[in-house]
Amino acid sequence: MLDGCKLKSACSLPFIYNKKINTAGTSNADVPLADPGMYQLDITLRRGQSLAARDRGGTSDPYVKFKIGRKEVFRSKIIHKNLNPVWEEKACILVDHLREPLYIKVFDYDFGLQDDFMGSAFLDLTQLELNRPTDVTLTLKDPHYPDHDLGVILLLVVLTPKEGESRDVTQSLRLSDQHRKSQLWRGIVSITLIEGRDLKAMDSNGLSDPYVKFRLGHQKYKSKIMPKTLNPQWREQFDFHLYEERGGIIDITAWDKDAGKRDDFIGRCQVDLSALSREQTHKLELQLEEGEGHLVLLVTLTASATVSISDLSANPLEDQKEREEILKRYSPLRIFHNLKDVGFLQVKVIRAESLMAADVTGKSDPFCVVELNNDRLLTHTVYKNLNPEWNKVFTFNIKDIHSVLEVTVYDEDRDRSADFLGKVAIPLLSIQNGEQRAYVLKNKQLTGPTKGVIYLEIDVIFNAVKASLRTLIPKEQKYIEEENRLSKQLLLRNFIRMKRCVMVLVNAAYYVNSCFDWDSPPRSLAAFVLFLFVVWNFELYMIPLALLLLLTWNYFLIISGKDNRQRDTVVEDMLEDEEDEDDKDDKDSEKKGFINKIYAIQEVCVSVQNILDEVASFGERIKNTFNWTVPFLSWLAIVALCVFTIILYFIPLRYIVLLWGINKFTKKLRSPYAIDNNELLDFLSRVPSDVQVVQYQELKPDPSHSPYKRKKNNLG
Repeated sequence: MLDGCKLKSACSLPFIYNKKINTAGTSNADVPLADPGMYQLDITLRRGQSLAARDRGGTSDPYVKFKIGRKEVFRSKIIHKNLNPVWEEKACILVDHLREPLYIKVFDYDFGLQDDFMGSAFLDLTQLELNRPTDVTLTLKDPHYPDHDLGVILLLVVLTPKEGESRDVTQSLRLSDQHRKSQLWRGIVSITLIEGRDLKAMDSNGLSDPYVKFRLGHQKYKSKIMPKTLNPQWREQFDFHLYEERGGIIDITAWDKDAGKRDDFIGRCQVDLSALSREQTHKLELQLEEGEGHLVLLVTLTASATVSISDLSANPLEDQKEREEILKRYSPLRIFHNLKDVGFLQVKVIRAESLMAADVTGKSDPFCVVELNNDRLLTHTVYKNLNPEWNKVFTFNIKDIHSVLEVTVYDEDRDRSADFLGKVAIPLLSIQNGEQRAYVLKNKQLTGPTKGVIYLEIDVIFNAVKASLRTLIPKEQKYIEEENRLSKQLLLRNFIRMKRCVMVLVNAAYYVNSCFDWDSPPRSLAAFVLFLFVVWNFELYMIPLALLLLLTWNYFLIISGKDNRQRDTVVEDMLEDEEDEDDKDDKDSEKKGFINKIYAIQEVCVSVQNILDEVASFGERIKNTFNWTVPFLSWLAIVALCVFTIILYFIPLRYIVLLWGINKFTKKLRSPYAIDNNELLDFLSRVPSDVQVVQYQELKPDPSHSPYKRKKNNLG
């Protein structure tokens, strides 16, 4: 439902999407159809009977959708291989119009393919009695084949009138148990995709370009593409959230990447998590069905992390006993206990003020989405309010202290996808514990302000040693991200960023050459004497020592008030230009002549655009390490450089190279399924680029809470 905002929850959240529903009953003649009051429709999806078989084995994998006005308001879980499924799922929907029926549609789930239609029915809500539970049996029909018997769906429905004014109060008092339960996961499924063996050749050269898709409920992951091989080595690790106590089914499909046309299907397989024991790593060799070859996985099921939603009255850190347990869990004495559990994050979402009016009534129906990497929780909706109060407390486990907390405010819309109202991105290392702050909401690109502020109070508790060790392993990928699209402005921005990094090296080369040319005799003389001294006395340990001195020099400049870091207005202006281009594209979407002309080479252009971004980001991250942009990382670099300097000073280089070679040659023997990584690149991936520095900058609240248009600098 939030796909338009690039947010896909790991479970269905029906209470968020309250649509227009027709609500009256056989004995509710006193309720006129034009009644502006609210109604609450509580539906229990009980079971299905004698449903249609859509799969080859004579079964189906059915799930149910509820729709009102062509908009989905609820989706059930999938029951695998069952024609008489039992769901026992509840949905609570608020409705304020009585003109449209509730449509029930049943589908057979086919991962990687289009789901098969299994029948539909509709419920005329005007025939329901108010305040009375009603058992409903709906016969499923196919409009194209009305004579076919497709089975029945059994529901329990309760229709309750709600006063219009009480709507706001009821929704903003407390999260329902169903709201909490539907969001909180009961465990973590850690998956390592090791390799593929003897996959089917799909290309004319007798090879394939395979990649793998994983799906657990609404959670998805796509592996990287391995070109021209039938025995790919992926070595990729990722986590899924486990919502069902019984486990669940992981659907896996293998594909062959084909540029310019539809990818070829290689095969599929499944993993039944209910058959796997917990707290144990399982090596699985899965035969691909409808294809050839095997996939090799490592799957580990662990207990649930510390994730919760509560009201302000149940604040975990205010309970002295619970706070002491959390502090003990992340104390320096527990360095080697569960290295993945780095810290604890508590977020109080208190209220927002002066939000943008998204509805024609001049109001909005705001709710918040709180995200930390792939963990995502939501508040309830406060209806018809530009100054909502949520007063909720969210807790997360921190797996990477360099993660960024994102809080996004949306307007719930009954007629279409949720409308974006504003967003803030807060690096965990920049948080001041226990301080309630007003954060100015930004636009989608995080480049400038939008209307409104949000009040948050955040606490971070973490183990610094664990955080340092986790810095040297690969960064967790975000499963749900916006698709890359070709943008002239973004391409230009990345080119300029890379050009600036290259120009640093060019200018340095010019400077050295000017010393050789004796353009400035005193400077050239000093450089010549320094060159003779360094070359005559050079030892390898001087390399990290020089970097250490550079870091120390910049640190003393900062603490002495002589900060040489300047606000990057060039990047900010480029980001603003990109935002203006996005707005123009939204208004003139029909003018796509340029895009249409280069559609055939769009994938190549996007790749070039991304390469420019990676190269520019790499240079900017190195610069920002020495500029003390993230003090934690700069201190970590100082510790590492000190260690390297001492090692290189006392240990001959040949011994270091020998140990390095032995480690590299024996790594696969000692740990066959180890994931390859480069500690230096993993470290740099935590350092923000110049674009991220601008995006993470906190805006100063404007007294009137109204956005302002910052004038661009006139760059000559």
